[in-house]
Amino acid sequence: MEALLCKRLGDPTSPSMSPIEVTRNHPIPELDSQTAVRVKVKATSLNFATYLKILGKYQEKFTLPFIPGSDYAGTVDAVGTAVTSFKVGDYVCSFAPSGSFAAFIVQDQSLLFEVPKGCDLVAAAGLPVAFGTTHLALVLLVLGAAGGVGIAAVQIGKICGAVVIAVAKGAEKEFLKSRNLKGIDVLFDPVGGKLTKETMKLLNWSAQILVIGFASGEFPVIPANITLVKCTDSTGGSYRIHQPSVLKDSVRELLSWMEKGLITVHISHTYSLSEASHAFSAIKDRKAIGKVMITFDDPGNVSGNDNGVHNELQKE
Repeated sequence: MEALLCKRLGDPTSPSMSPIEVTRNHPIPELDSQTAVRVKVKATSLNFATYLKILGKYQEKFTLPFIPGSDYAGTVDAVGTAVTSFKVGDYVCSFAPSGSFAAFIVQDQSLLFEVPKGCDLVAAAGLPVAFGTTHLALVLLVLGAAGGVGIAAVQIGKICGAVVIAVAKGAEKEFLKSRNLKGIDVLFDPVGGKLTKETMKLLNWSAQILVIGFASGEFPVIPANITLVKCTDSTGGSYRIHQPSVLKDSVRELLSWMEKGLITVHISHTYSLSEASHAFSAIKDRKAIGKVMITFDDPGNVSGNDNGVHNELQKE
């Protein structure tokens, strides 16, 4: 199958000695349990965290070589004998620590979400991380609002009835000073760096800080004295590990919103797998407004089950 391999750590946008390589004969993953599901990937999303993983600067490390990736969507290609939630041909989406930059991926059925038939699969591939991160978040200040996660935060904030203030493209600090903003109830921060400290001055008492990421390349420093005086609450992520049931309910609700047209996954750029270096450049150079996606041509059904019959993992 076609897959993108990270063979060494480095900048995937580098024109020479790139750490990533496209292979077209990578082994197709086998079902590894009775409840495993193999998905034929239609599209996968790029996130800034993916870029950091290839650079080797992400908090989670991977054994080389590895297939990068995170959220994706596609159709069920094969199921284990104990799978009860899905059948071959179902539309699904999910996210994984790695592995989605490939034509096929295997995950347990408990980690997959059914995509309503009325939803576009490419758009669904951009939903789990960007919108899932935001939904688990009044006056909402969104930093980095031009990114995929930022755009998701703006949409969800509006649906929830918040007054949304969105700033982006490096103009955050100047904008905030010029408007003399105050009274922020929720700070949504995927940027990090010095901007986090600057915006804390604008927070209401008992405000919430959502630490989403560090697109600036710098970890934010949250002064303890401001936390004490304003009684702020700082929240991170990792719901997939620590509260998976909360995350499942969140993604299901988001998919229903997408089906009803309440939210839209804004796709800025779409690339093929062989153009992955250009895709990463769009993120690195801040050229994207919304999600950057990698899409796959239909590689066909591995098992040849054109009639939709299950390709099941045989019981031992």
